[in-house]
Amino acid sequence: MFLKTELQWNVVIPAESLDAKGLMLQKAIIVRLLDDFAERKATKDLGYLLALTTVEKIGEGKVRQHTGDVLFPVTFSAISFKLFRGEILKGVVHKVLKQGVILRCGPIENVYLSSSKMPDYNYVPGENPIFLNAKSSKIEKGTTLRFIVIGAKWLEAEREFQALVGLHADYLGPVSGAPSASMYDLP
Repeated sequence: MFLKTELQWNVVIPAESLDAKGLMLQKAIIVRLLDDFAERKATKDLGYLLALTTVEKIGEGKVRQHTGDVLFPVTFSAISFKLFRGEILKGVVHKVLKQGVILRCGPIENVYLSSSKMPDYNYVPGENPIFLNAKSSKIEKGTTLRFIVIGAKWLEAEREFQALVGLHADYLGPVSGAPSASMYDLP
């Protein structure tokens, strides 16, 4: 799910980057904020940070005594993406294993669909392994799947989420048509 949130971060501008002209200072603060935003990647509470939409306010700078750097409190709006239990999403299979498949869903690289959560699908080994059901519906590398989120786990060290998903509800499984890697497609 996409979330819109307002955040307040402190942005530190090195003393050598300071300029007396207001526009250059504002540009330096925004560039630094964008760098910090891109570096952060994700948080446990907000999910993956996708876009900084607007800078609402840049507060008064405070000089750090020992370094001469200036710290500015900045309030801004951002959009993030986070999985929630029970949510229906789409993802693209990028690995087929005997125990299940690994999908990508937007910025989340590790979405696991266990073979036990794929009712009526059986593993077919080979050079390009697949899961096949009695109706000849197949799940292979590159297949777009609609799934339900069973649970998500935050990994602090990697600053990313892992998810466990299933196909145990109506209208879930391979999506007909051309494969799509977009998380922006509606379920």
